[in-house]
Amino acid sequence: MTREEARRYAITYLLEERGETNIELPAEEAAQCTLLRALINERRPLLVTAKFRSAQEIELQAQRAERGDVEWRETLPTVDPRLRIWQGDITRLKVDAIVNAANAQLLGCFIPLHSCIDNAIHSAAGVELRLACADLISEQRHPEPTGRAKITPGFNLPSRYVLHTVGPIIRTQPPSGLEREQLASCYRSCLELAAEHKLEQVAFCCISTGEFHFPNALAAEIAVNTVREYLAHNPFSSVQQIIFNVFKDEDLRIYKGLLL
Repeated sequence: MTREEARRYAITYLLEERGETNIELPAEEAAQCTLLRALINERRPLLVTAKFRSAQEIELQAQRAERGDVEWRETLPTVDPRLRIWQGDITRLKVDAIVNAANAQLLGCFIPLHSCIDNAIHSAAGVELRLACADLISEQRHPEPTGRAKITPGFNLPSRYVLHTVGPIIRTQPPSGLEREQLASCYRSCLELAAEHKLEQVAFCCISTGEFHFPNALAAEIAVNTVREYLAHNPFSSVQQIIFNVFKDEDLRIYKGLLL
């Protein structure tokens, strides 16, 4: 299949799955890509055929090539050679694992084209990521607790794995002592899980900021202190390169102030 054939097949498959058989596909490539992402966002964790997986892979790998992979060595070094900073789309990082700020169901964001990191990661990885997360929840038979972490393959992402962690949702400012400890636990749990799987590079997003309303500066301080503490107490851990991935200029300024 060509890329256009693959994209059209994937869209048609998802529309037919929903019982929508009379929708005319948009002619423009960009509009088709937007429609495919929206359909992936809304789709429940259901099995797919091998032909759909192949078509989806062709399209998502083409999108990945257009974005361009970023090697960990291309990120900004800091005073500590083990800690680095990178501003941009976390789905571009070619590392052993990226961290997803997940919800307690681990199923990703179902809001079409939402700007959260959970949506971005699931959209770039493809439908298999939601299926893998659903299997984890089905196996443990309860929502994922705040401060813990789970691991899945990265599927169509350049990262080999995704570490899913549920940060605290802040409803009253300032965050309580418990909420601060829960955020620290997210970082520790991800690093411990990465070490269990012998991973060497982990890229953290700004867990619990944004939609979960943890103050950015305090969240960054907790993140950096927790990571430094982990490295100090685990000098032989496989994890030796940790990237703090930021998207906003504000977070870039905060992390530079803490690390440079």
